[in-house]
Amino acid sequence: MSKRIVVALLASALCSWAIAQPSIPTKPTEVARPGGKIPGAPKLALVKIADGFNDPVGVTAGNDGSGRIFVTERVGKVRIVNKDGSVQKEPFLDLTNFNPLGTDVATGFVEQGLWSIAFHPKFKENGYVFVHYSSLPFNGASLVMRFTVDKASPNIISKDQLTKSAKGIMNIPQPYYNHYGGMITFGADGLLYIGKGDGGWEGDPLNAGQNLNSLLSKILRIDVDTADDVAYRIPKTNPLAKADKTQLMSLFGITEEGFTANQIGSRPETWSYGLRNPYSFHFNQRNNDLFIADVGQNHWEEINWQPASSKGGENYGWKHNQGSHCHPATADNNCPIVGTLPVAEYPHGTPYEGGPKTVGPQGCSVQGLGVANYGGLKDTYLSGDWCSGHLFGTAWDEGAKKWNLQDFGQTKLQFTSGNLDADGNVLAVNCYCFYTDDKGPIANPKGALWRILPAEKVPKGAEVAPIRQI
Repeated sequence: MSKRIVVALLASALCSWAIAQPSIPTKPTEVARPGGKIPGAPKLALVKIADGFNDPVGVTAGNDGSGRIFVTERVGKVRIVNKDGSVQKEPFLDLTNFNPLGTDVATGFVEQGLWSIAFHPKFKENGYVFVHYSSLPFNGASLVMRFTVDKASPNIISKDQLTKSAKGIMNIPQPYYNHYGGMITFGADGLLYIGKGDGGWEGDPLNAGQNLNSLLSKILRIDVDTADDVAYRIPKTNPLAKADKTQLMSLFGITEEGFTANQIGSRPETWSYGLRNPYSFHFNQRNNDLFIADVGQNHWEEINWQPASSKGGENYGWKHNQGSHCHPATADNNCPIVGTLPVAEYPHGTPYEGGPKTVGPQGCSVQGLGVANYGGLKDTYLSGDWCSGHLFGTAWDEGAKKWNLQDFGQTKLQFTSGNLDADGNVLAVNCYCFYTDDKGPIANPKGALWRILPAEKVPKGAEVAPIRQI
């Protein structure tokens, strides 16, 4: 075989490989909707691990070799689930009783509470635990705090240890009592990512989505590896890290593109923006891609994808668009697409005000659970709907060169969040805390912790959640 033929074959192979890689949709027709099939996807089952939780709204694994799973309760407590499925009686962290005036957590509305915890990448060595919650003393503001686990008491952070080790990271005022966002997590880069909603009410009255001067409606990225008297640093690689730098003013000799780098008053913590309420988002542990489940308003839910190669700065369009649709939603859907399209979306009961009833899988609040790389699934973002109980999977189809959104069936669970366990299996938590039925995080029926497995891998005798196929 000649060298020319070998080079040609190699070039062809490389070209095919490049084409097969996931890509961001460039037009609405490329955004996946329910009805797709993920190649190799098995039938899935939700296997109960533990229950008895007060409005569980977050979960994460310690990843310290202990096998412990940490369930976040909206009321302001974090519970430990041991490797054998038993639940520790005493909370690992309790924000409801260290303040002599009462709880530190605002829970008056169902979207308020303790949302998420994240363990430092070197948690096993430094014991750092980061938490994100709505603060009652600060009138519902979002607080990001760091606490340190005492190595002599690895399963309980005492009141004294909590107050002694507390370090304030961020205090973000909240204008209304909804659309907080909530999840925090560390990326492979060792930086802390924070999801923030648009601040609430409806329709983004603050125009936070497109306002780079606000921390709301964003994914934030900060460096928390600082001295105790420094809350955090701005990573030099953040897209707006130098957008508001002090400089001499020049009117000539700079291109128009060059001038756009100046965003006076912009917040350098910003990683991406134009998000309505990114309550949950997850990195793919296999390749560091990022999936963002962005809760929609009245008509569409969306899932965004950001490749690991991204330099940040994506604008996901809110409040100009909901997914690939106009905001406000209209029958003709005639409006410009602002920024980056989602890779998948699914409808509510109607696709626009006064529109026809939706046929097929639908919902009202997308909750990201985690990226599955097991049981026939590869790079598949699992999500559950808080209202309808549908379990969805979003994945790139290498053969068809498109994104697919598969409905794995409908449960009776109100999904609230999820994450991976130490073995890479996707976990999910559910509450019974819908807006009109919410009796408060203590009075609501108890929620549970689940593990998502291929149906054929369900342990004998395990309790599973019924899933209705549609």
